[in-house]
Amino acid sequence: MSDDAAPLLEHDVDPDPFVQFGRWYDEAGSAVPHPQAMAVATVGADGRPSVRMVLLKEWGPAGFTFYSNFGSRKGTDLAANPHAALLFYWEPLGRQIRIEGTVERVGEDESDRYFATRPRGAQIGARASDQSAPVGDRRALEDRVDRVRAEFEGRDVPRPPGWGGLRVAADEFEFWQNRADRLHDRLRYRPDGDRWRVDRLQP
Repeated sequence: MSDDAAPLLEHDVDPDPFVQFGRWYDEAGSAVPHPQAMAVATVGADGRPSVRMVLLKEWGPAGFTFYSNFGSRKGTDLAANPHAALLFYWEPLGRQIRIEGTVERVGEDESDRYFATRPRGAQIGARASDQSAPVGDRRALEDRVDRVRAEFEGRDVPRPPGWGGLRVAADEFEFWQNRADRLHDRLRYRPDGDRWRVDRLQP
């Protein structure tokens, strides 16, 4: 990561954080193999935070969508406390984007459409795995997969009822650009009426 990156200045960014996100996301696509990889942080009913990497599947003004088993730790965290923080980190560009917002499930039709695009092996895995629940050993998991594969041999694998999309409706963005001497550029967007207010944060 170079310290001679171009500065991130208020007059250079778009007033709409979704447009600015799109600019950086497109540029990341030319610099890293998986620009859609993002960390998702949640807090459960017990107040303990948890974070994991997932893949962004859709994004736009409505929010940022990823998919999961609703019985997983992130699913149960979000059922108890429907707020999440996202982090994109693109090291070759020296850039991060932090996003916070409320979370809701996407509609079942939308989840069905996405599930139908997944590779068959991933569909079978989603039905076989009670995500985040303990399992005896790898062989026990593989046996579950074999049973699901046999059950749906020769026909479509339906989406599990407890699996689907989660959309983060963003109400705060921070765009972070690496600069020399750790004097990084940080621009935060927050809603201000029908516009977004941009504030520079100290590094």
